[in-house]
Amino acid sequence: MASGGYPYEDKLDGDIYEAQMYELQKQLVMLQAHLAASGERIMIVFEGRDAAGKGGTIKTYLENLNPRYNLIAALPKPNDRERTQWYFQRYVDWFPAAGETVLFDRSWYNRAGVEKVMGFATPEQTEHFLEEAPEFEKRITRDGIHLFKFWLSIGREMQLKRFHDRRHDPLKVWKLSPIDIEALHKWDAYTEARDEMLKRTDCPHAPWTVIRANDKRRGRINVIQTVLGKLDFPGKDKKAIGEVDPKITYQAEDFLKLKKTE
Repeated sequence: MASGGYPYEDKLDGDIYEAQMYELQKQLVMLQAHLAASGERIMIVFEGRDAAGKGGTIKTYLENLNPRYNLIAALPKPNDRERTQWYFQRYVDWFPAAGETVLFDRSWYNRAGVEKVMGFATPEQTEHFLEEAPEFEKRITRDGIHLFKFWLSIGREMQLKRFHDRRHDPLKVWKLSPIDIEALHKWDAYTEARDEMLKRTDCPHAPWTVIRANDKRRGRINVIQTVLGKLDFPGKDKKAIGEVDPKITYQAEDFLKLKKTE
């Protein structure tokens, strides 16, 4: 289903996807061994509209990795005590130790997206966050952590389709929240918030990578290719990893220039 300027009419063929993903996951296993030996650390932030495919991408990334060293951080809304802390504090508790990878299913960027649009954060709090986030991330990367930030972008029609599928699937209905439904009427506000966030927090030390994710298969492949392509580890096979698809994967500045409707 093509929408929002998505470049392909059809999903990636299932057999091609499985074959390519198998090779990529073998490379992830090699990366995991390297992290254990070297003590290097990885953080991967996944952001995007509701139903963009963040959870499914994380699940695919972790499918053949050791859950002891590859962790998901999916924090609920802050409790009364956390609301009085430094905003970033509860996320710091989830930062990786030696050899670990932590994947954030939403992150501190809630403040620039959901919290801003839904009125959970004041304009002053949002502005303070946008000023502080690049400095916060500079300290993460200076400490040697490999930080990846992905925005998964979907078109409006695709979001509606996925919401409809969740609503009528008894195994997925739990994924649909009142916030999700309300977000349908705030598409433009989310677009504006996303664009401001990308402009203000895309930095050389912590750049954003935008993945067009109408096709979950292509999106997942390009996320994993991006991570593997930027790291060095024994056994790395550039041919097996392949090149990211320039129609799917964008740097933030290039994506914003497109002026599409995702």
